[in-house]
Amino acid sequence: MASGVKVTDEVIAVFNDMKVRKAQANEDEKRKRKKAILFCISKDLKNIVLDEDKEILLGDLGTTVQDPYQHFVKMLPPDDCRYALYDATYETKETKKEDLVFIFWAPESAPLKSKMIYASSKDAIKRKFEGIKHEWQVNGLEDLKDRHTLAEKLGGSSVVSLEGSPI
Repeated sequence: MASGVKVTDEVIAVFNDMKVRKAQANEDEKRKRKKAILFCISKDLKNIVLDEDKEILLGDLGTTVQDPYQHFVKMLPPDDCRYALYDATYETKETKKEDLVFIFWAPESAPLKSKMIYASSKDAIKRKFEGIKHEWQVNGLEDLKDRHTLAEKLGGSSVVSLEGSPI
């Protein structure tokens, strides 16, 4: 059942920026590129919007953010749902890869109403995020804490490192 919640143009623009890697991007553009971002449903329950200040930029890596995956996990609210895009950089036995992962965060401790509206609005945001290869529904920190779980989603046993750290 659809909730009638709309995806804002700003959310679609962020997705398109993350999806398209510009080969000619200068250093400044690369630093502003998003590594991860959270989306939430607006207070009036009508739109999916950017979650204020809940993002990791490539320019933050190595300065304010040492481990992007752990930093991302800490950004998730413990008692409410979110949608997220995470630009995973990983290595398989054959090659280096980058893939966007769409994450639906619905912790057990979130209010039932929140879980219901996020679940019924998920298709609206997924339809706008064309070309996403990996989708992951997470219901608690124990599912996220270990980077092995994300590696499993990205390519199973062929993944040898995630964000530069061995699996």
